[in-house]
Amino acid sequence: MPNTTYSIGTLAKYSGCKVPTIRWYEARGLLSKPDRNAGNQRRYRDTHLKELRFIRHARALGFDLAAIEQLKMLSSCCLTDHLQADDIARRHLADIQQKIRQLRAMETELEQMITQCNYDQEHQCHVLDVLADHSLCQTHHEFDDVDCTADKTG
Repeated sequence: MPNTTYSIGTLAKYSGCKVPTIRWYEARGLLSKPDRNAGNQRRYRDTHLKELRFIRHARALGFDLAAIEQLKMLSSCCLTDHLQADDIARRHLADIQQKIRQLRAMETELEQMITQCNYDQEHQCHVLDVLADHSLCQTHHEFDDVDCTADKTG
């Protein structure tokens, strides 16, 4: 049925996106504007469903919204577009690989801090000592770029 249209609720159900997210993607320009019916309700088509699935898949792979915007624009069939899309994906992969290395280093450091903590015998907590003195760390990890105001809990 090429003329099938969907309400925003039906589109949300089929795409797995919540209604406010669909509206947000539309307002941002990631999702093309739908037609409206006589009652001014949005009427989405299969192309919108494909766009949302594209966006959701890209988000699941960790692409940020700027990269998704670029990738959507590059989804035409030109060779240079595919090369640019490949470049975006390669840069994203490199970023992920760097984050994995950082997470592994953090994991190693935390494991060492915990295993060296001998509070029962020494009445001193190695975890707190290491957190207070970075020179006691066993691995190298950067914290210069840590935003000390980022945690808004409490």
